[in-house]
Amino acid sequence: MEGTITKSPILLYTEQTPNPETLKFVTNKMLYKGTADFKDVESAEKWSPLATELFSLPYVKGVYICNNFVTITKEFNYEWEEIILPTKEFIKSYVGEEKTIINEGFEEAMKTEVAKNYEANGYTGQDAELVIKIKELIDTYVKPAVEMDGGNIEFKSFDSGVVTVMLQGSCSGCPSSTVTLKSGIEGMLKRMVPEVTEVVAEMG
Repeated sequence: MEGTITKSPILLYTEQTPNPETLKFVTNKMLYKGTADFKDVESAEKWSPLATELFSLPYVKGVYICNNFVTITKEFNYEWEEIILPTKEFIKSYVGEEKTIINEGFEEAMKTEVAKNYEANGYTGQDAELVIKIKELIDTYVKPAVEMDGGNIEFKSFDSGVVTVMLQGSCSGCPSSTVTLKSGIEGMLKRMVPEVTEVVAEMG
């Protein structure tokens, strides 16, 4: 038949993350260029049909979508061995049917929220310059490594030397993220931006 386009099959594999409660489901297809973190069904219903459907599975506690993978955080009382196959099948068929992953307008809405956050904290003068520098360092050096583990880190605020970051995806609630935060991220920021005295994290 002329003009038929053969759809390439959806391939999917899982990767461990440093957090035993989360698993990274990696596909061979771009799902969303950016980061989308859903901690509850309410936020998912507003912005992500895929996350909404995943939350309908009784063992899904959190959904994080970025590039070509979905990181799922499970409820404590389930074992991965029981749920890994149905979850894989579910994601594979959802992506294969080319259903909507993230609704239009999500990125803009998130940017507006970040801008509001900045304004609320009222960065001016030197603080504004420091915030730009800190954010650039996190985006350039920390984010890519964290994404490899199925998570995300976002700058939240800077106040009197203390940088607050938001941990999402597999990093949220991960036992080793505190160590990474203190030994790696805090050390780097203190070296590069002497005004930084401490880095603290909020779970996204």
